[in-house]
Amino acid sequence: MTGKTKAEVRRKLKELHADLDIGVQSPADYTVNAAVEDWLSDGLPGRSERTVELYRDAVQRLADVLGGKQLRKLTAGDVRAALAGLSEQLSTRSLQISHNCLVRAIRHAEASDLVVRNVAALVRPPAGREGRPSKALTVDQARALLQAAAARPGGRDAEPFRLHAYVVLLLTTGIRPEEAWALSWDHLDLQAGTIAVWRSDRAGVIQRLLGRAGR
Repeated sequence: MTGKTKAEVRRKLKELHADLDIGVQSPADYTVNAAVEDWLSDGLPGRSERTVELYRDAVQRLADVLGGKQLRKLTAGDVRAALAGLSEQLSTRSLQISHNCLVRAIRHAEASDLVVRNVAALVRPPAGREGRPSKALTVDQARALLQAAAARPGGRDAEPFRLHAYVVLLLTTGIRPEEAWALSWDHLDLQAGTIAVWRSDRAGVIQRLLGRAGR
């Protein structure tokens, strides 16, 4: 243990003993980048490679700023300053996602006894640049879509369009198309009028659909 003064050495020893007392075993060279990489490698079980890459891209700008810092010396002030510095470059949504990834990465390190507390969770990300315009349908557009899908052209007795129920499901529940594709009767409770969607399986569903199309 080294320091410029005896007081600094005593402080470092005190901090080290405090970490040992609560079971933290973080190497001195364990950085924020290492924590992020460990989370991406081991903290996302069951996620597709594409999903992991999306998380990697989301957290990269924040990791570029904080990555070289020792995780146990990272402060809430460091995280707040990094987010503030990125607020003129990233949209509010991108800042929130990047911050959320850092919180999850440090939480993963907490579970491995590599850090005392999650300082990133103490910080609220600031507003960023204005994001791209929303692509969501307006109320009038949603109504028009429902009317168009309600029945095929041909008059009063025409049969409903075969995707009518699918369109209604997406518009009224807000679930994603890949979540709707993966639904089975086990997910529906017709008496209660509820739908259980556990997690989207975009890669798996798309692969199955492509497989069917190739038959």
